[in-house]
Amino acid sequence: MTQAILTLNAGSSSLKFQAFAVDDLSVLLAGKVTGIGGDAKLALSVPEDAAPAQPMGGDHHAALAAVLDCIDRHDDDWQVTAIAHRIVHGGTSFAAPVAIDDDVMAALAELVPLAPLHQPHNLEAVEASRALLPDALDIACFDTGFHAGQDPLFTTMPLPQRLRDEGFRRYGFHGISYEWIARRLRADHPGIARGRVVAAHLGNGASMCAMVGGQSVDTSMGMTALDGLPMGTRCGAIDPGAVTMLMRRGMDAEAIDHVLYHESGLKGLSGLTNDVAALIQSNDRQAQFALDVFALRIAQFAGRMAVSMGGLDALVFTAGIGENAASVRDAVVARLSFLPAFQVLVIPTDEERMMAIHVKELMAGGGACAD
Repeated sequence: MTQAILTLNAGSSSLKFQAFAVDDLSVLLAGKVTGIGGDAKLALSVPEDAAPAQPMGGDHHAALAAVLDCIDRHDDDWQVTAIAHRIVHGGTSFAAPVAIDDDVMAALAELVPLAPLHQPHNLEAVEASRALLPDALDIACFDTGFHAGQDPLFTTMPLPQRLRDEGFRRYGFHGISYEWIARRLRADHPGIARGRVVAAHLGNGASMCAMVGGQSVDTSMGMTALDGLPMGTRCGAIDPGAVTMLMRRGMDAEAIDHVLYHESGLKGLSGLTNDVAALIQSNDRQAQFALDVFALRIAQFAGRMAVSMGGLDALVFTAGIGENAASVRDAVVARLSFLPAFQVLVIPTDEERMMAIHVKELMAGGGACAD
């Protein structure tokens, strides 16, 4: 019987999944459930000859049930023995992957206010897996974990101590992706890995990370996944006074969240879409303007991170936009041409495999799963 690790990445209306063989981490099955809560459908990307998307219904519990049914229909005597969950926020308590029990679930639930649009759905997937696969080991892998060792100089917010004591600080996100990049650099570019690297994870959610010797030093996202770069529909860093101004106009927290998380970023700047491929192809002036702002902000944050590291040896692009939008990469690099020479790399991210590696090492007694 083949032991398998199932990785889950749960969003508000989607559930990405991959099944890996424990022995060699080969991909057995991969796909995505979209439209959860509405017209939900499950589609497979591995195997390549998989059937078209199939309609289904329900919540994350129903989505995972459909995934498990799909595994049952495709497997050759597989057994899912462990499940890796992408958890957006680990706060200050969780710096490394950890087995999930009732105490861990309670602690993660307390962090929902720090990631209100992500954490609840992550935990829904955990609850579903614990109910549907009670004999499997559930492991939490944290987006904040890779940044946990940053110096307080980079994590402290200039706020009153009473608020800092309540958890108001910078955490950083996309850590699983950055950990994979650091791993690939060590394997493929050891000289660069030992130096000063800025990694740009550019997708619908976008952030940047300064790494020295493969360790996170600084990052663009802060206490929430809203800070930093403008993203697909998220505003990124803005004057906090703009938020209080919206409050004075009568908007409540939910309405403000909707504007900042769902109506802003590239979508808000262009007035068209958050799809970078569509913006690149568009002849609309606002589409180009949105891309220009995006490239400018990326370059500005790269400059900031060069200050944090005392220089820049390499700039790494990753994730959907970073890997595929050459014109965006070129625009960023052009704005940084005044700096001393640095290398530019494109490295595909693989958050799911990074999670599977963590789980395999935990299962083998690898403790905190250090590389």
